[in-house]
Amino acid sequence: MAQKSEVMDRRPKKGVYILPNLFTSASLFSGFYAVIAAINGNHMAAAIAILISAVLDGLDGRVARLTNTTSRFGVEYDSLADLIAFGVAPGILAFLWGLQGYGRLGWLAAFLYVATTALRLARFNVLAQGGNSSKAYFLGLPCPAAAVLVAATVLFCQYLGILGPVRHVSILVMIYGLSFLMVSSVRYYSFKEVRWFQQHPFSGMVALLLAIVVVAMEPKVIIFALILAYVLSGPLMGTVGMLFRVGGSEKIGLNEQDR
Repeated sequence: MAQKSEVMDRRPKKGVYILPNLFTSASLFSGFYAVIAAINGNHMAAAIAILISAVLDGLDGRVARLTNTTSRFGVEYDSLADLIAFGVAPGILAFLWGLQGYGRLGWLAAFLYVATTALRLARFNVLAQGGNSSKAYFLGLPCPAAAVLVAATVLFCQYLGILGPVRHVSILVMIYGLSFLMVSSVRYYSFKEVRWFQQHPFSGMVALLLAIVVVAMEPKVIIFALILAYVLSGPLMGTVGMLFRVGGSEKIGLNEQDR
């Protein structure tokens, strides 16, 4: 009887399940607010709301794992919230801020961005259900990273003194490029298995504090530079890996000819 009560005590209470879903709801709220702010022409507020959604999205999964409250409902709810926060919100922001002047080509780019976000989330869920997803890498650019780049670009342009809507071909190319990367087979490092922080908790805390200080010095510039480097890291690592494989195969072929 005592053993049964101990097992029941280890089970998370139903109220605890609310905690990770509250983070997901807050992320959804920020995404919805970003849509309203973008429609009202407040592009900076919309960009900041998307960044807040990304932070909350990173917290809900970790809270669920720490409190042992992961559930199928939470996974599905998180995907639906991500579609709004990292698909619809940045798509509308990108269109109203930098794509509206391109007419049909502009709104098609915004639609493609939203559609590929939905496809990216669906593929991720299918791979996760089948147990085929890797913890070390993401298959395709994660949609939060794509949304953060859109938001960071808006903030970076305002830092440069470019206020209001812009019309530059680089924005159009960026949206089409992000759409392609989200549904591509390019691998991106997930940072889920960074054991150095677990092995060196004090040094990890110091490194985290230093990173916060660096970002706080000039957040609009640092966030844009970091997220751009991450987005470009996938294609660059893929290209380098392909060159090494081609070089290795050519070397093997030469060795076989020498025999």
